[in-house]
Amino acid sequence: MNLARAFAKSTQGHSAKTALFWGDAQISYGELWSKTLWVAGELRSNLGVRPGDRVGIWLKNCPEFIPALFGILQMGAVVVPINNFLKPPEVNFILADAGIDVLILDETMRESFEKLREQRPALQAMAVESLGTSETGDEEQAAASELALIIYTSGTTGHPKGAMLSHDNLWANVQSCRRVLEAVGEDRFVVLLPMFHSFMLTVGLLLPLLIGGSIVLVKTLHPPKNIVQEIIQHQATLLPAVPQFFRALTHPSVPVDLPLRICISGGAPLPGEVLKEFNARFAIPLLEGYGLSEASPVVSFNPIHGPWKAGSIGVPVCDVEVSVQTDEGAILPADVVGEICVRGSNVMLGYWNQPAETAKAMRGNWLLTGDIGYRDPDGYFYITDRKKDMLLVNGINVYPREIEEVLYKFPGVKEAAVIGTPDPRKGEQPLAFVAAHDGVELQEGPLLQFIRERLADYKVPRQIVFVPALPRNATGKVLKTELRKAAPERSFTS
Repeated sequence: MNLARAFAKSTQGHSAKTALFWGDAQISYGELWSKTLWVAGELRSNLGVRPGDRVGIWLKNCPEFIPALFGILQMGAVVVPINNFLKPPEVNFILADAGIDVLILDETMRESFEKLREQRPALQAMAVESLGTSETGDEEQAAASELALIIYTSGTTGHPKGAMLSHDNLWANVQSCRRVLEAVGEDRFVVLLPMFHSFMLTVGLLLPLLIGGSIVLVKTLHPPKNIVQEIIQHQATLLPAVPQFFRALTHPSVPVDLPLRICISGGAPLPGEVLKEFNARFAIPLLEGYGLSEASPVVSFNPIHGPWKAGSIGVPVCDVEVSVQTDEGAILPADVVGEICVRGSNVMLGYWNQPAETAKAMRGNWLLTGDIGYRDPDGYFYITDRKKDMLLVNGINVYPREIEEVLYKFPGVKEAAVIGTPDPRKGEQPLAFVAAHDGVELQEGPLLQFIRERLADYKVPRQIVFVPALPRNATGKVLKTELRKAAPERSFTS
């Protein structure tokens, strides 16, 4: 199913129905569809976009994200959602890698856009403030098996990789989520996480709009009570969020009679203590799931009618297979630890322009997730570790190598290594260890500022520990296990 056609069918069924709540504004399916057609026409007629071209969306959460997304798909082009926290050098890499010549953004990003054009002079912008409406449009041109989205994920090589997702991949995952969540057109999904994130794109945006439901797009996240007020005001029924938000919901000031029927925890492991506190306060099921961008992204989920198992990522969603395998590809029995592997119509086509990385990530039809875990005798899966050297900061992947590469560029830095350290609010935080060249005295402030100018804020270490030299083994590999032992016990206070 082509996603733009699926959205058109939702619109035809109830054009006047509210598709999106945005503060006091209520935006109908018909309004979103007319803006979708306008975007498609503008891209084709005035910006020279052709079917198969990649178009970037670099937006904060806003109603215009939706017609931007479907407008690109409607005219047969490929959507590249770009993390709006990234700095121009990071965005430039994605633009160059995907071959993006048109970027949809808002006027607050105009200054950053001009910096991007210094590196990519042909880059054109569509500002969402200029979006118009149209009642007619050409039939979309992309087949369901063709590329719909490229989601960039942080790479262990220091550069992100573009996971290629087809219309079929995403449609299949939407249908799997619809069935396991028993989602219906009367449901209202809360969207407070970034819409560029694969979790939100599928569960918070595509799912409600393709089944004729509604989105409660939270306008202001701070203070958190605003989110609760919007949930109550718009009678939201499903809340997908990260564990840290569910901890915030356990505050005594939050009413216990929220209209929600299901809370979905994703993006990072759900701590047992958070689940315990939430269950002690609410009668609403808080269910943990698991996914990754390469799988469109949802892989498993705890059944809404139970049984629920604390610490488990649940069972595979409909039409998705999960196994635990050895490095050689042998499927392991229950209770034996190995690599979590995924197979199904939700699995990506591969990484954009990276056949070697694609080959590393796939073994036959199995996607190798890089996560280590096991399956219990009841078929529930558990994640015990990460094979890849990755951190999860507020549910967003952060790879130490990327930060280390920036650290090495600072004058006077001889060695650098980054590890993750627990943070009660954000899950993990980067912690950097740095050794200076002989005779050089480094200071934390300028070094952090150097990183902050080149990487998104959530990637910036909250502390730098200066050491004479990094611990290494006989082959020269940095011993990060030793660094973790040496990490300050109270590294972070925020």
